[in-house]
Parts: sequence; structure tokens; C-alpha cells
Amino acid sequence: MLTSELVTPAHVARKALIYVRQSSPHQPINNQESLRLQYALAQRAQDLGWASERIEVIDSDLGTTASTAEHRSGFKDLIAQVTLGQVGVILSYDVTRLSRNCSDWYPLLDLCGYKSCLIADHDSVYNPSSPNGRLLLGLKGQISEVELYTIRVRLTAGLLNKAKRGDLALTLPVGLVRDEAGVVHKDPNREVQDRISLVFSTFLEVKAAAQVLCAFNRQHLTLPRRDRFGTIVWRQPSLAAVISMLKNPAYAGAFVYGRTQTIRDPANPSKIHLKTLPMEEWKIRVNDKYPAYIDWLTYKRIQAQLMDNYLEYDRNKSRGIPRNGAALLHGIVYCGECGHKMVVQYKHVTRYICNYLRQQYRIPVCQYIPADIVDNYVVNAFFEALSPIELDAYEQAIKVRQKSEERLDHAHKQQLERLQYEVALAERRFNQVDPDNRLVATELEQRWETALGELQNAENSDRPQPTSPAAITLPAALKAAFSEIGTKLPEIWPTDVLTQAQKKALLRCLIDKVVVHRVGRDTVHTRIVWKGGEATTVDLPIPVGSWAELTNKDEVETEIVALSQQGIDDKVIAERLTKQGFRSPSSQDTLLPSTVKRIRLQQGIMIKPHQSHPRQIPGYLTVTQVAHKLNLSISWIYDRIHNGTIQVNRQQDNKLYLFPDAPETLAQFEQLAAGNIQTLRF
Repeated sequence: MLTSELVTPAHVARKALIYVRQSSPHQPINNQESLRLQYALAQRAQDLGWASERIEVIDSDLGTTASTAEHRSGFKDLIAQVTLGQVGVILSYDVTRLSRNCSDWYPLLDLCGYKSCLIADHDSVYNPSSPNGRLLLGLKGQISEVELYTIRVRLTAGLLNKAKRGDLALTLPVGLVRDEAGVVHKDPNREVQDRISLVFSTFLEVKAAAQVLCAFNRQHLTLPRRDRFGTIVWRQPSLAAVISMLKNPAYAGAFVYGRTQTIRDPANPSKIHLKTLPMEEWKIRVNDKYPAYIDWLTYKRIQAQLMDNYLEYDRNKSRGIPRNGAALLHGIVYCGECGHKMVVQYKHVTRYICNYLRQQYRIPVCQYIPADIVDNYVVNAFFEALSPIELDAYEQAIKVRQKSEERLDHAHKQQLERLQYEVALAERRFNQVDPDNRLVATELEQRWETALGELQNAENSDRPQPTSPAAITLPAALKAAFSEIGTKLPEIWPTDVLTQAQKKALLRCLIDKVVVHRVGRDTVHTRIVWKGGEATTVDLPIPVGSWAELTNKDEVETEIVALSQQGIDDKVIAERLTKQGFRSPSSQDTLLPSTVKRIRLQQGIMIKPHQSHPRQIPGYLTVTQVAHKLNLSISWIYDRIHNGTIQVNRQQDNKLYLFPDAPETLAQFEQLAAGNIQTLRF
């Protein structure tokens, strides 16, 4: 019997689709009445005239939101059947079950109107092809879309209000648990507490997450983690696990909401990723809400250190961790031309270059500075600042090392105690099983053996043993240097006692940054910014490639010409002008005699060469005298001396080859020149 004038035999000849959907996964379990009402639409379809065999229920979208059709396979199946003309009516308890998005709702109305498919809910039957039917369905679709927005706003407002009080029950990290009343406590397992505290104390000591990982691996220590069921499991530490602990503000007692932001890919809106926001952009933070493992100031110091250690320090302006490179100022040297951080280039020579603008805009390198000259000046300034300080660094280092080893040894003992308990528990479970139940007994026996193996590996692990203070011995000179580090550091700096990374870390203790600006081809303006804001400024001379690049070349040339005209030797001129602060292009602080000679010869000034040794040696003839007397080439004699034809010793005092001043000497040379003899020996 037809109960609506809109239903015709043509409609009844086709299918009746009943679309069943609930928005979230827990609703099919908790909201059973809504589910029964939707399945009861099958009876309404029969009342409208459809036979039971022509009624089809589509319920594959249970637990899926209707805000989009992207992941609703049931809705897509419904659209496909309507498109093929197989559907006479679509029944849904209300239009919110079909869609809460007008961009999906109106195409469905157009399709149903074109294919003469009716739409029915618990109130009435509508014809999408008629003006009244489309108007009513359109209004219902718009109301459902606005209702979704209203529900979302209302729920979000309640969630944010609860988060502002810090009462929102977020997922807690390992080491924090929530009781039945919703109050957060530290995990009652003391090993979990101590292991988490060990992560933070070790980082504050070694200053790098990777070094924390190395320290745990050396001691064969594991980290507590949660599995997907929330149970604590002990796993080998990883860098990601260590960093997640160090970055979690819950360990500092802070409730934080809104640490991440959802970013949609413009090319693919369905693809999203989470962006971690900086601390100042967090939406909500309530301090002292959880029991803390560290205080908030320590947490902020750890975050600053992690950011500073980030590898891409040229892009995010962090310093990076000290590494064993030759350049001592990497990570703290800035360009005085554009203000960006400079990077290190190890190619032929070590130098600092500013290539930020080149990377961004493909323009030439801003400037490049030789590293050694700037490093030497900064190190000397560091020594001057440190010289009045007296530090008992040796005793402090011993105390820090002892505390660190005590914490690690305590963690190892706790780990052994836990493994011993697991072995005892596995043994009790094995002893309690019925021996005839071999399937269960075999599995429990295997678990017992696995626990025994883990305990044995932990006991036999090759971990460093704690050292007593008496076992730590240093040479007396080195111990004195550590005891007076302020005055002794310049002495041990060139030795192998300190690595390059340690030297860089020491410089960063007092120096915030170094700004260099090449104000001229031969001058670098250097400014050291100390911790606290004080600055030291100096102009450093640097070597250049040619005489024309020197700033004071005209003044130097005038002085050289004036002194050379007085007949003063080149070496004396070079020493005198060096004391006045003049230098050669290739030198940082010295004027070379070769430079003086070149300038003097360019000006046409000749000075009688100074003879460093006498040319007249009583009783002997020099190579030049022999050549003149016999009308031979000087090079001819030297060539035969070098190939061993003339065997004679060179004098050590005057560096001359001397021959006896006798007629026999000249006669022997004449015979050698004539080819009568093959060798001469003197």
C-alpha cells in the first residue's frame, strides 16, 4: 500500500537503499538506540511499497564522519547505484546521515533529480526534481552543515576551556601516571623515575642528545617506553627517544596544549603533516600542573641547548655543537657586511665565508676571511680575559665524574634488580603450570629461558667500571695546570691535552659571537662580543695577493726609497720599517727584505752588494779566479764539481770551493780542459 503520493510504481520497481552511518568509532557501541532507529528504516521502506528483497542496507560507513565523502566507501557505492538508475528511493534517518557538506549534498540532489530517485527520512518523502522538494532538501542540507560547525565550535570551546585550567586529560609520557580520580603522579616504579632523571642529568653534563645516547649504550642501559597498549617496556635507547624525553614539557611539570599545527598540502589537501611550533607560539601552558622531574628554567635551558646544537646552524642561526674541525669559531662567527652567520670552508686553506645571500639569491659570496688570523687573535683575547681567573678545575672535574659514575652504577643495579625479578616471576609461572599441559608449559619455559638470558647478558656486559679517586692519577705538571687553569691554559693549549671540540667549547664559555668585516683588502675589522654584552674591537691585518692591495703602499714605498738612497742595506730597512708597523703583502706583520729590494730596483737605486766572505784567500784560488786565469767558464767548472769530475771539498766557514795556489793546479785544469785527464782530485 502506497503511503506517499510521490512514490510511483516506477520507483517501487527499483531498489530502496537505506544508508546507515554514525560519526565516530565509539558511537556504534555506545549509541545503540540511534543505530536501531536507522536499521528500522527497512520497515518504513516496506510501508512505502518496497518488497523486502528490493531493500538494501548500506552500513559500511559506520564510525565515519559525513563532513567529507573522501573516505566513505558506502556513500560512493550509493552514488554509483543512483547513477546507474537502480535506485528508486534513498532512506536515511535524517539528511545529516547522508552529508554534512553542501559540496557533496547538492550534487547528490542533482543526480537524484535527473535519475528520478526519491529521498526519504523519518519525517517525509521528497522529490529532488520538484522545486518544493529541492527547496526543503537544500534547507535541510544547509542546516546540517551549519549544525556541524556549531557542534564543532561548542565542543572546541569546552575543550579549550578545560585545557586552560590544565584539566584536559592528555596522553602522559612514560614516568607519569593518572589515577582513578584523574590526579597525575610519578610512576611508582623507582627505576623508571631514576632512569628518566638520569637522561636529564646526563644531558646537562654532556650538552648533546647524541652523547646521552652514547653514554647509555656504553653502560648497556635501557629506556622505559610505552607500547601501543600503554604498558611500560624497556628498550634499547634511540636518539629519537632521548630527544622526545628532553623536549616533553610534562617532565617540567607543565601542562601544554597546542604544541603542533596541522598543515595541509596545497597540491594534495588530503595529505596533512604536523608542524612543531616554537615555545612562544604554544596555545596553552599551565606550569606546576604535574609532578616535575626538572624545573621550568632547566627545561628552557635544555631547549635552548638543543636548538643551539642543531646541525643547520647557518640557516636557523644556532651555533651547532663543537666539532673537531680546524676553525675554532665555527657557529659563532658573523658577517659584518650583511649580518648573517658565516660558514667554514676547508679548501686548500681554512677560511670563513658568508654565502647566505648566494644560496638565497644567487649573488656572489659576500666576503671570505682567513680563519687562522682571526682565530689566533680571539684565542689571545680569551687568554687575557681568563688570566686573572683561578679555577680549581681538577677537583671539580673529579667530583662531576664521580657523581656521574655513581648515577650510572645505580641505574645498572636497578636494571639488574628488575631483570632478576622478571626471572623469578617467569620461574614462578612455570612452576605453577600443570606439567601435563605441555603447550602452556613449553611457552612458559621459553619465557623463563629468555629472561635468564637477558639477566646473564646484563651481568656479563662489558661496561666501564666506576673508578675511585685514588685510581685517577695525573702527572704533577698537568695537575698543577688544571689547578691553575686560568694562568696555565695558554701553556696546555698547543698540546694534545685538549681536543679541537673542547677548545671551541671553552671559547664559547666567555664569547657570545665574533663579527668580522673586511673593511679593506688587507684589513679585517673584528669585534668580539663577550658574555654579558661587552665588546672588544680591533683591525687585523691579513695577507693579500699583490702590492697594489695594501692600503698604505704609497707610504711604505716613500720610506723605502728614502732609506735606500742613504745606502742602507735592504735587511736593515726591512727590520726598521717592520718595527714601525709596515708589512709585505704576503705577511701579516713583517716587511720582507725581498719586498724592499723589489721596490728599490723599481726606482733604479743600486747599492754596492755586501760581500759576506772575502774573495782573496791566501794560498788558495777560488773557482772564479781559476776561470779568469785559464779563460774558462765559471759554470763549466761548477758543472764538473757537481758531477764528480773535479773532486774538492766545500769550506764550511765561507762556503767556497778552494784550490791550492800553485802552477800545478792550473796545469791540471788545462789538461782536464784538453781532455788529457778524466778527473781531478784536491
